Amino acid sequence: MERRTFLRHSLFSGAAVLASRPLPADNPEPFRTKFSPEFGIFSALSGADPVEQIKWGRDQGFRAWESTMLKNRPVAEQERISRTVQQLGMEFGQFVGTLTFKDVTFAGRDTALREKVLDDVRASVEIAKRMNTKFIHNVLGMADPRLPWDFQMANAVELLKRIADLYEPHGLVMVMESMNHRVDHPGMFLHTIPQAYALAKAVGRPSVKVLFDVYHVQIQEGNLLNTLDYAWDEIGYVQIGDTPGRYEPTSGEINYPNVLRHLYAKGYRGFVGLEHRLSKPGKEGAEAALKAYRAIDVK
Repeated sequence: MERRTFLRHSLFSGAAVLASRPLPADNPEPFRTKFSPEFGIFSALSGADPVEQIKWGRDQGFRAWESTMLKNRPVAEQERISRTVQQLGMEFGQFVGTLTFKDVTFAGRDTALREKVLDDVRASVEIAKRMNTKFIHNVLGMADPRLPWDFQMANAVELLKRIADLYEPHGLVMVMESMNHRVDHPGMFLHTIPQAYALAKAVGRPSVKVLFDVYHVQIQEGNLLNTLDYAWDEIGYVQIGDTPGRYEPTSGEINYPNVLRHLYAKGYRGFVGLEHRLSKPGKEGAEAALKAYRAIDVK
């Protein structure tokens, strides 16, 4: 906890002028929604260097950033990214702490696999401190078709409570994402918002919350606004992408202006992660995505 405080104070104190400097006259106003791009989405316009992408993003009005696979980057690069985000007066959102699309981790009883999850979680604490963020996205792995469903749920609750014990002393929050079975991730244990909500309620800890990925929810269950309302008190993070295709908003069927207005009206001011691909290649695709975010931002 001390290290997080030091980072915030030391980096911001040396960059107050940069963070508060007004944007050039030809640059847009900041987005009202806390859109947090992922590296690579706008690289055709910003260049490949992660720091240059963040600087470009701030000039376009973004005030947050995230990186799902941040943990795969060298520590020196993580520090460089974190330093840039803080110097620019921005915020860093989620990254993944533990991830598997093949192993039964949370749902099963394999001691070695569960201990590997806890090792990943311990490592994620240090990354979160380095990035000055509190949100860590942990993926709950595959379901076990040989094990009755209620046993799987009980196994997951037990492991989530152990993760809460590791995160809470540092003020960190694990968010868990339901992943649809219909298109992208058949066989994943966590695949609906009601299930995620039940797990969060069973754990009953402020350090375990739900990541509401609008793309996955639309495919798996739909009824977006009512589902948001019902799960509201356990939602800690939001990500977006349109369907079909998991492309940028306005490319598909989801009415994102309504979804974002609904979130804003309910008081959500948290991260809205840009978890998607581009429907067109190159600069044309990046420009179309940037235009889409201006179109759907809360007015």
